[in-house]
Amino acid sequence: MLLISHTGRRAALRSAQLVIDHLTAAGMTVRLPEEEAEELKAAGVDLGGLEIVPHVPESAQGVELAMVLGGDGTLLRAAELTRPVGAPLLGVNLGHVGFLAEAEREDLTATVAAVVARKYMVEERMTLDVVVRHNGGVVARTWALNEASVEKAARERMLEVVLEIDGRPVSRWAGDGVVCATPTGSTAYAFSAGGPVVWPEVAALLVVPLSAHALFARPLITSPDSAVAVEVLAHTQDGVLWCDGRRTVGLPPGARIEVRRGTVPVRLARLHRAPFSDRLVAKFGLPVVGWRGRARPDDDADDESGRGPGDDGATHAREVL
Repeated sequence: MLLISHTGRRAALRSAQLVIDHLTAAGMTVRLPEEEAEELKAAGVDLGGLEIVPHVPESAQGVELAMVLGGDGTLLRAAELTRPVGAPLLGVNLGHVGFLAEAEREDLTATVAAVVARKYMVEERMTLDVVVRHNGGVVARTWALNEASVEKAARERMLEVVLEIDGRPVSRWAGDGVVCATPTGSTAYAFSAGGPVVWPEVAALLVVPLSAHALFARPLITSPDSAVAVEVLAHTQDGVLWCDGRRTVGLPPGARIEVRRGTVPVRLARLHRAPFSDRLVAKFGLPVVGWRGRARPDDDADDESGRGPGDDGATHAREVL
């Protein structure tokens, strides 16, 4: 078992000790990245019998699961280790929203018990492969789980770009840049920029302009097999590419950023098959009080509303509190 923690949070230190104690008591071997191990040891966490490994993808080779204690940022950091070797991630939210996390801190004991008993499922999440070209050559190759964002490097200037989809120009605008996102990332940066929420099981690519000064600058949803390219115009200022807010590449004028569906997904462990609608409501605190839902199966429903004759819906109404 690989354990990744946000050691800057006091709650993560206590949670890490609990997880280590339970996993080792169950006879499981726990691995820790060496930098985190030093911080946990300094905080008084007992690391006896644990494997201390470098923070490189090879360190996740052969692990059954990676448990992540922290927020979405910590999980995105952990994905850098597990994606190349196909190890699944299970996040325990110690942050704020924690959209990628599967459990909350108060459920930690039950979560560890489920991991020990292997009572979890694994789903694959689409990623992005990103190539940066300039002057006919490849400058960088990288990837993203949530989004690849092309942004201006200087706050006081606008960045001018041309958007290309499937080899054809679509629009040009000046602004703060553009976000290319996966459905997983639709609730992250793309959401803040005005993009739509896309259910994770939908295969698609999202393109969301950032504060664009243009007549046509609407969010777009393309085929997952589309090739999206963003060209930084030759006369504009420098830009910067950010992938998941972690990996960055400088973009000189004339740079071309190509985004396609990733060849290697990220695998997430799930404890429950709850509808994405429930996760959306819980994480964003959406107002749903007053929802009635369908009538019960034993109701004499014979119309399109699902209510029986003379039923005004009040008798069997259900509300989400």
